Amino acid sequence: MGNTFETGMEYVMHTYSRFPLVLESGNGVYVKDENGKEYLDFVAGIAVNSLGSNNEKLCKAIAEQAHNLIHVSNLYWTKPQINLAKKLVENSCFSKVFFCNSGAEGIEAALKLSRKYAVKKGYERHEIITMENSFHGRTFGAVSATGQLKYQKGLFPLLPGVSHVPFNNFEALKGALTDKTCAIVIEPLQGEGGIHPADKDYLKQVRALCDEKDIVLIFDEIQCGVGRLGTLFAYETLGVEPDIAVFAKGLAGGVPIGAMMANEKVVVGFEPGDHASTFGGNPLATAAGNVVMDELLEGNLLANVKEMGAYLSESLLKLKEKHSAIADVRGIGLMQGIELNIPVGDIINKCIENGLLLVNAGTNIIRFVPALIITKKDIDKCMEILDNVLNDKTE
Repeated sequence: MGNTFETGMEYVMHTYSRFPLVLESGNGVYVKDENGKEYLDFVAGIAVNSLGSNNEKLCKAIAEQAHNLIHVSNLYWTKPQINLAKKLVENSCFSKVFFCNSGAEGIEAALKLSRKYAVKKGYERHEIITMENSFHGRTFGAVSATGQLKYQKGLFPLLPGVSHVPFNNFEALKGALTDKTCAIVIEPLQGEGGIHPADKDYLKQVRALCDEKDIVLIFDEIQCGVGRLGTLFAYETLGVEPDIAVFAKGLAGGVPIGAMMANEKVVVGFEPGDHASTFGGNPLATAAGNVVMDELLEGNLLANVKEMGAYLSESLLKLKEKHSAIADVRGIGLMQGIELNIPVGDIINKCIENGLLLVNAGTNIIRFVPALIITKKDIDKCMEILDNVLNDKTE
């Protein structure tokens, strides 16, 4: 491991505080490092590897598509892109999809579309309201929309016209509204901000307000969408339909992809030439996306998320009863977290030593976002390792 890790440190920009692990292979919900040590993976590429590692259907589709076409430009049509678009639209409240390569790119597209829609309607609007503690990506518009100062340090001045209000606080949102407001951006379940679900009644109030004022409601489902909460889209779990939603992470099972979807009312904001992406919706990524969507729509994946999500929640609550260091358990489906009254860095490191990969969501929160194929046996093993580590670290 030493030489490989040191080579990476020498040549790769230090934008990540990486663990000293060099991962080489994976199968299902397990990965192996270059020394052959196996780890139970509850990170899944941070909610990306929805079908786990080495999924036979996914690998076959990617290999076959690579032999045919990897890229041809959006000057032309390809069947994988058309098929994926059809599946997304016909199973959602949206009328069209724009493909890109990441969640941040999807947010950029959503911000642009909301402003273009306002112009199309003849409104003099450009302001965007987002939530405190939110996270929307690292590109300039996305990081401006993000409601966490730590991601914005050294980048000022940010994109003008963006304000942040407390999450789940309707009065604060109403108070921030002006006649220049064109869009409101919300994560149905905040991820990087600490696993905080949106309140259903709050979302209904926001939806009604947007309808009344003709403001574009944007849902960031980058992490919480595409089956992770037990429904195909997170907005279905929360019971409120947005005008625009952004998906990415798990949509292609590990191949980079992003999708910005809009309903019939708002989609008219874009015309040819208004937005584009060279690699967006390329045949390779959309071929992978079709496999994930087929598994979600035709298989038992969503049922498994609901069942395993309930079991994970039950298991975490039992763990909380045993350990006073755990202050809270929250989340939905297979996007859950525990908040501790101590920093979690050492706990995660110790879990890695014991063959379990976990990821934090802030200083005091451990996030659980495993592949959607996770089983009770896997959850039991995760809880056993974490229980033993907590015993060592907190007693």
